[in-house]
Amino acid sequence: MTGGNPLRDAQDRRLPRIAGPSGLVIFGVTGDLSRKKLMPAVYDLANRGLLPPGFSLIGFARRDWADQDFAQVVHDAVREHSRTPFREEVWQQLAEGFRFVPGEFSDDQAFENLGSTIEELDKARGTGGNFAFYLSVPPKFFPKVVRQLKDHGLSEGRGDSWRRAVIEKPFGHDLASAQELNKVVHEVFRPSDVFRIDHYLGKETVQNILALRFANTMFEPLWNRSYVDHVQITMAEDIGIGGRAGYYDGIGSARDVIQNHLLQLLALTAMEEPASFDAKALVAEKLKVLMAVKLPQDLGKHTVRGQYAHGWQGGEEVLGYLEEEGIDPNSTTDTYAAIKLEIDNRRWAGVPFYLRTGKRLGRRVTEIAIVFQRAPYSPFDTTDTQELGQNALVIRVQPDEGVTIRFGSKVPGTSMEIRDVTMDFAYGESFTESSPEAYERLLLDVLLGDANLFPRHQEVEESWRILDPVEAFWENAGKPEQYTAGTWGPKAAQEMLARDGRSWRRP
Repeated sequence: MTGGNPLRDAQDRRLPRIAGPSGLVIFGVTGDLSRKKLMPAVYDLANRGLLPPGFSLIGFARRDWADQDFAQVVHDAVREHSRTPFREEVWQQLAEGFRFVPGEFSDDQAFENLGSTIEELDKARGTGGNFAFYLSVPPKFFPKVVRQLKDHGLSEGRGDSWRRAVIEKPFGHDLASAQELNKVVHEVFRPSDVFRIDHYLGKETVQNILALRFANTMFEPLWNRSYVDHVQITMAEDIGIGGRAGYYDGIGSARDVIQNHLLQLLALTAMEEPASFDAKALVAEKLKVLMAVKLPQDLGKHTVRGQYAHGWQGGEEVLGYLEEEGIDPNSTTDTYAAIKLEIDNRRWAGVPFYLRTGKRLGRRVTEIAIVFQRAPYSPFDTTDTQELGQNALVIRVQPDEGVTIRFGSKVPGTSMEIRDVTMDFAYGESFTESSPEAYERLLLDVLLGDANLFPRHQEVEESWRILDPVEAFWENAGKPEQYTAGTWGPKAAQEMLARDGRSWRRP
């Protein structure tokens, strides 16, 4: 009987990756992100057997809670938002590692108590001194928290143990602020120990971009300027700002979505094949793409911003942005943004990338559409192909995750008539296991020290380099164009593509 290769088996990527002894500290644990995403993700990881038996969770916030109060908060969040079924035995083991530390970010004693709590968990739960600090707090508090961690000796592990910082977006509001934030954080944590969360990169379909391109020989030969006409990357939301007026006003769609999510999707779509899938190789290729991105000279013709106005959506009458509670009636914040970009390299020279995002649009959808050049149709009469559009490969990030290919096929009958048809792959139909939530994957990667799916500071700064000139132009360009809620954005966005002889896809 022939035995397997022990080295190969040990590196079998099909086997689940399980975190070693570790714990997580969440600053701002009372917020929506923690309640709806982080706490349920911790439970779901435990339920799937991917956390160590002694995993511990520490909450830090301005509440006068005891440990059991915190445990009840986690319990309620898990019951309401977890992806996997609730199992009492999993919950009991996990809850034994819950602790709560009350205090302000400026409270030295609170950080002393945090240090004592970590030491107690090292002894009681065997966490080995390995802790990740999740900053689920407004960006203005990042410097204060990381400096407190340093001042109280919590930012560096002892011996072989590790300490890591997890930072939520936004990573600054322009290039200068991003550079300052990176400087502050890197004074306390090594760059390799800083994990910037972009939850879009944790989605299965985003990771599938790499599999689609580099595991299949049928796509990569066509993935270049010789065959691709243009690329559209869309993130549309059908909701308004909800209760986020304090955060959203003054930031807008471009800063909130294009600077991080959409430019990361562009980089993954356009990058060259990496030498490997480790963080260093992936970042190197994404960074090359971002550095090659250039804006058109006439930003007035090739960028658009808008604001949703009063309208109807889902059968309900909805307010316009300027009518929302907490919004200045004279606000010029964009709720819709579209920009045209080009990539100045051999693969993509001359191929436009159109990025758009907005709130109160026709439906909730995120997709990447690779639209191919038209065939010359030399054997066909124009009447044969008059109903035929351009071939397209569409990666659906959310919802209904999957991939669609659009191509021409003959209509049944005696005449030669060709129309568009689609072939569709859907995750929900092809795999029995449901996709994990993005935060499950990302939290596990933090505990494992795997930085593949986390933007590095150079990527963040390059993204701001791209967007800053657009924001500066808009500051002096008057008010955003209004668009009716429930439609697909301002008229100027349609005109932007029409000038190039193209049109936006209707997702």
